[in-house]
Amino acid sequence: MLVNSKLGTVNFMEGKDKLKQTDKLKLARIIAWGAAIFSLIVSVMLIANYLQLKMVDPLESPALKLLVEQLHENPNDDVLKENIRALDLLIRKAYFTSQWQIRTGAYLLIFGVLVFVLAVRYQKSLRSGLEELESIEKDPFLDKQLARKWLVFSSAGFFVLALLAGFSSSNILDQYEPETVEEKLADNQVEVIEVQPVATPEPVAAEPEVEESPDENLATETEEEHAEEAEPVAVKEEKAADPTSAEVQPAIPSKEEFRKNYPFFRGPDGDGISYKMNVPEKWDMASGDQVLWKVKVPKHGYNSPIVWGDQLFVSGADQEAREVYCYHATSGDLLWTAQANQIQGSPAKMPKVTEDTGLAAPTMATNGQAVFALFGTGDLLATDMNGKRVWAKNLGVPDNHYGHSSSLIIFKDKLIVQYDTNRGSKVMALSTVDGSTQWETTRKVNISWASPVLADVEGKPQLILTADPLVAGYDPETGKELWTVDCMMGEVGPSVGYTNGVVYAANEYAILAAIKIGATAEVIWEESEYLPEVASPLAVDGFLLIATSYGVVACYNATDGTKYWEQEYADGIYASPVYAEGKVYVMDMGGNLHVIRLGKEFELVAESALGEKAVCAPVFANGRMYLRGFDQLYCIGK
Repeated sequence: MLVNSKLGTVNFMEGKDKLKQTDKLKLARIIAWGAAIFSLIVSVMLIANYLQLKMVDPLESPALKLLVEQLHENPNDDVLKENIRALDLLIRKAYFTSQWQIRTGAYLLIFGVLVFVLAVRYQKSLRSGLEELESIEKDPFLDKQLARKWLVFSSAGFFVLALLAGFSSSNILDQYEPETVEEKLADNQVEVIEVQPVATPEPVAAEPEVEESPDENLATETEEEHAEEAEPVAVKEEKAADPTSAEVQPAIPSKEEFRKNYPFFRGPDGDGISYKMNVPEKWDMASGDQVLWKVKVPKHGYNSPIVWGDQLFVSGADQEAREVYCYHATSGDLLWTAQANQIQGSPAKMPKVTEDTGLAAPTMATNGQAVFALFGTGDLLATDMNGKRVWAKNLGVPDNHYGHSSSLIIFKDKLIVQYDTNRGSKVMALSTVDGSTQWETTRKVNISWASPVLADVEGKPQLILTADPLVAGYDPETGKELWTVDCMMGEVGPSVGYTNGVVYAANEYAILAAIKIGATAEVIWEESEYLPEVASPLAVDGFLLIATSYGVVACYNATDGTKYWEQEYADGIYASPVYAEGKVYVMDMGGNLHVIRLGKEFELVAESALGEKAVCAPVFANGRMYLRGFDQLYCIGK
């Protein structure tokens, strides 16, 4: 009797456990079906999005093209300009929002499939533990082995297809890269090629040589090296293809020599400050007053001129060729042309770029011994001062939906290249002598169009870069990252401004941030009323100037961000403002140069018109001012 009672109790407990297992089995089945339905919905949405992107390119808006065509017919229509800006912003925001949604959808699909698989596995483990299968309602999904296999395989294939569609959609910018590329060099190999004799100069009416005014504001060069305890940065030891090309190491020009010339984008430090005196303020194109010469540049480019001694350099490019031009700075004669061709790794087909960037946007760099030009193909060319090729290499075609525009700068014997693209970001230092990589640092930022700036921070040199989301400082000697501040967003085009230990970074639809740097870096004030899209901030003598793409120039107290004044012009501003001899030179997109006295109140000194559109910053050298319009180069002076 007692035995029967115990057996009854055992049977009761086993039945109770089976009921619990049955409930768990049903719950697992519900979760599996829920995850399957969820994954199916996400898959359908991803595939539909992929098909839509294949049919309609989100970056090619017919409405925007129509508005641009109308603007060409009515260049002074301010309402039309505002409509174009608004539509362009809407397109860009919609595009990047859709990319975020696609990536999120792919991750959600992976999550849904993972939950589905785990739920099915859990059902199988519960099912194997049940002894009385007859007491449980038959589950076709579990019992029909063959049907289940077909369902799993077909579902897996569908989900894989959806994932491929999602990631293919997020890589839609690949269409901006060339379809075919020539065989690349081995990593960091440098090509050294001799070139044919330079082209015969084209005669242009010459003007007498003008003596350069003494430079009263030269700062002494700091000889201290930047020694920091830091994580190591990989240094790649390389040699040029020609071992004899670098036997004699040329002397490194001093800071004074750089400042006597105009060797980089925005001047000798890349910060928009010129140390020249007695620079011109105005001209009259109609009468030719103070127009010493003008010459048409053979190929188009948005890079600003650079000057060393009596030589002026610009680059130009189109679908057929990439070229460097050297002009006599006094007469305007074309002295020579160098071709950036026959470079291993150079794309057979030009990358797709927008009209307002082109293939020759980066401003060149020179140290008086060689000149360096970077193109939108990733081709980097170094020639001597006579146009003879010293070395050339391809850095890899930049994945950039507008076109690469970051300019070059030189620190001692190192050519600094900021290379932030859609496929990764880095900054590197190449030997000016043979092109070998001295250091290379990976950057945790998104694509940018800004250029590097050299700054003297507490007696030590720093390389300062900006992108989304970081403004960062580096040791130019080693490439070590010294500090970062997370404060930027969007498509960063403006470079930073710098003065007295404070970095000024800004970008449209982000903020204007003043960053105090030293042992640490921190934002000391912010502003968001006026923000630049392309033009870089100018910080000098306690003032900060911002020029916007909608035509406003604003002046702030550089210490606390107090706004002193603002001035609006009819045309937007892409060219970065440049300071010289107490004045700020601002070139608008209509080709009008506005010369403003630097001060707490707005004071217009002079205004002059080129007669053509312009987006390049003014350049000062030899007591003259050099300007580049869309088609021609100009020399202004007495």
